[in-house]
Amino acid sequence: MSEQLPVNPDMLRWARETGGFGIDDVVVKLKRKRITSETVASWEKGAASPTYVQLERLAYEIYKRPLALFFFPEPPEEETPAESFRTLPQEEINLLEPRLLYLVRQAKVMRENLRELFDGVNPAKKQVCSDITIHSSDTISDVAKAVREYLGVGLNQQYALTTNDKALKYWRNVLEKHGVFVFKDAFKDDECSGFCLYDDVFPVIYINNSQAKIRQIFTLFHELAHLLFKTGGIDLRHDDFVQRMRGPNKRVEVFCNKFAGEFLVPTEDIKPRIRNHTIDDNLLTRLARKYSVSREVILRKCLDLNHITKITKAFYEAKVKEWNEERFTRGKPGPGGNPYYTKGAYLGPYYIETAFGKYYQGAISKTQLADYLGMKEAHVSTFEGYVLHGGSTA
Repeated sequence: MSEQLPVNPDMLRWARETGGFGIDDVVVKLKRKRITSETVASWEKGAASPTYVQLERLAYEIYKRPLALFFFPEPPEEETPAESFRTLPQEEINLLEPRLLYLVRQAKVMRENLRELFDGVNPAKKQVCSDITIHSSDTISDVAKAVREYLGVGLNQQYALTTNDKALKYWRNVLEKHGVFVFKDAFKDDECSGFCLYDDVFPVIYINNSQAKIRQIFTLFHELAHLLFKTGGIDLRHDDFVQRMRGPNKRVEVFCNKFAGEFLVPTEDIKPRIRNHTIDDNLLTRLARKYSVSREVILRKCLDLNHITKITKAFYEAKVKEWNEERFTRGKPGPGGNPYYTKGAYLGPYYIETAFGKYYQGAISKTQLADYLGMKEAHVSTFEGYVLHGGSTA
């Protein structure tokens, strides 16, 4: 009989619940015939304990928490999803998948990394989230104009972005130059396009790299609007919950969606381009390419301007359903590509160059550099060769 580990059962339960797992989920992931729901429940009651090997699997593969944490006397102070995303209804928070909850924790780690790498001071000379605040009396068009002027981006610059890939790199760079840090990851959940965490000094946006570049672009500005409201937020593909909301939180969610559309496709610019035109796939595709947005964003703008286009909501919903079915039929891109380039795209050149800069200045060790990059120390040199000396990242 193996010796019982001095694991804190309360920590086991806390890690499972904050990770979004039920007991049965843990049993399935452990994939061991002798481990049942009763086994896991007994660990959490302190009547038994996992073996060291089982604890390693729980910590690193399932809960994705440091192993030492399970010996703590009590859980560390940690902002809950409800505190991070104050405008999201609790019933939606309860539905967040474990993978997304993990990425939110990772985003908080990245925020602390930024604080350390930049000695607690945001390096941007102009910081959009500090300098612009949305007030209840502001109109969406006025805020979008103000943000465009602040970022110094004219429409001609936007038109010159000939591919969606170039557009995403451009907008990411613009936001990072203005104090907003952008990271990417594969969310493995098509329902969530991204999220943001508000911070007075280091606001962070995470976007779902598994989705199309045009969707990632829209998400950048949906989340930017949340940050201008001084709150975190999540961009979910289904937004029927917004209709059930009431009060200021509903206004914020509606505003963020409409702000992204207005910022990327200003009403005054598109009006003459759709007036007296038949709204068909050719026009929608052409305008989508011009602004580097999806056809859905253009069609939504046409619906909002139905006094010009005569577009009905039924037509809009039918087209969106058709495009979603096309997207589903095409499927998701399969795995592949160079993992170093993928990592580079997730972290972004600004963050990577800053981390390596600190290392070559002697301010951090190679071990610390590896921690900042989220990889094993043995892989750092190869990563540097590919990403810093072998090409750009998206």
